[in-house]
Amino acid sequence: MGSASGWHEARAMLIEVIYDPGCPWCFIGKRQLERALATRPQAQAQVRWWPFLLNPDMPAEGVERSTYLMRKFGSQARISRVFGAIADFAEAVGIEFAFDRIQRTPNTLNAHRLVRFAEMRGSASAAVEALFHHHFIRGSDIGEVGELIRIGAELGFPPEEVRLHLQSERDVTDVYAANARAHRLGINGVPTFLFERTYVISGAQEPQVLSRMLDIARERAFAG
Repeated sequence: MGSASGWHEARAMLIEVIYDPGCPWCFIGKRQLERALATRPQAQAQVRWWPFLLNPDMPAEGVERSTYLMRKFGSQARISRVFGAIADFAEAVGIEFAFDRIQRTPNTLNAHRLVRFAEMRGSASAAVEALFHHHFIRGSDIGEVGELIRIGAELGFPPEEVRLHLQSERDVTDVYAANARAHRLGINGVPTFLFERTYVISGAQEPQVLSRMLDIARERAFAG
């Protein structure tokens, strides 16, 4: 197995993160990947964000959150258990979820489109982070175009450019195609991490697990 000191590649390793910005485990998974990469300070990594739609049939305006959760989990007791466990896990990676602030479960199509807009400007990871922060900590509705324009402005994007992009049909087909491709590859849950288009692991894995995947991918992909 390669060691941290063995990272001297001429090109960056491609890490694709299949995610949905409305998924709390994806926020945790982003932190876990960051911690894994920190254990490989010599690593050159190119992180790309691959859209996945957890709720592809969600109405464009989203659904009132308590209604959505009751339909999904069936009882308030189960909702409390599930989100209590997520919050406890998140605290260990420095995230303080504020689930009680979230009023609507969003349709995340336009949030994905904002990330693609940001990717063309070299800021995809910053956009993903901002979406997670606004939704899970501030309780913002990241399915609402006005909120996405405000998030874009915080990232330094001209509001009018973001508005025109989101009010057009640009990237809509691409997001749906990426979601379909994930399902064709057998990816049914997020986060999922794909290293060098070959090595796949799902779930908000511990950093040491992701570090091992980094080493495996490096050893095989850059051998010789």
